[in-house]
Amino acid sequence: MNTGIPLQYFLILATIMFFTGVYGFLTRRNLITILMSVELILNSVNINFLAFNRYLFPHKLEGMFFSLFVIAVAAAEAAVAIAIIINIYRRFTTINVEDVHEMKY
Repeated sequence: MNTGIPLQYFLILATIMFFTGVYGFLTRRNLITILMSVELILNSVNINFLAFNRYLFPHKLEGMFFSLFVIAVAAAEAAVAIAIIINIYRRFTTINVEDVHEMKY
């Protein structure tokens, strides 16, 4: 039925991307790289949605709709996060997490 790339390859790729994102989120101190790590995690979830949709329900579109929803949420999250990062930079002139000690004016 599905004679393309095996499902395991998609899952391995998504797992590597997910844990790379988690590692980047936990070890990085720059807010932009933390945001990029979160996007990497969300993209690994999208790969899982699309792979399982293709192999379990090839004639339906649920996985694709979930992926579009995740992409929309990720875009909104990125816009809000960049706005917060810009305000933090204006206030503290840095975007390192360790240098921002107070969030209250």
